[in-house]
Amino acid sequence: MTDLFPVFLKLAGRPVLVVGGGSVATAKLAALNRAGARITVVAPKVTDEVAASGARVIRRAFRASDLDGQWLVVSAATPAVNRQVSRAAERRRVFVNAVDDPAHASAYLGGVLRRSGVTVAVSTDGAAPALAGLIREGLEAVLPEDLDDWMRTARRVRRRWKSAGVPMERRRPALLVALNNLYRVKSRAGRSKVTNGR
Repeated sequence: MTDLFPVFLKLAGRPVLVVGGGSVATAKLAALNRAGARITVVAPKVTDEVAASGARVIRRAFRASDLDGQWLVVSAATPAVNRQVSRAAERRRVFVNAVDDPAHASAYLGGVLRRSGVTVAVSTDGAAPALAGLIREGLEAVLPEDLDDWMRTARRVRRRWKSAGVPMERRRPALLVALNNLYRVKSRAGRSKVTNGR
């Protein structure tokens, strides 16, 4: 198998189809809503949460024409329906996340961690989603508590570098220096508090 190409999608305002209306489809809706996708759900039956999600709901079986105009499809249905969705999507060049069905997927959603403007996604190529979730939890435990300070620093120096034309290959080492300076400043501030308190 060839390597997957990791990518983050801008789905705001773009149509996304969810096939299936059960608990798995329900779980996918929250992330799609946060991404601002225009969601259509197609399923004979849907959970109360799907019905109340704000998504457009079509209560019937999947049809290939449901994919027309879609940017992405999440298929959270039976293996037979996932197979049908996969074939129809392939013809239309639409990526499919077939939940827990890697054989019928062309896109895999990973375990996702979001904090302070940083997004980390972990994938096992669809082979072990529970492992991806455990790794995500491990990463969450080791990320610095002051990640928001890291982001503010990175944004500030990036603006400066862009206006000064600093080449990309020099930016990462320079960012490391800027982040280390954060801790020097914090350390000096901490020592100052201790001295002033005496």
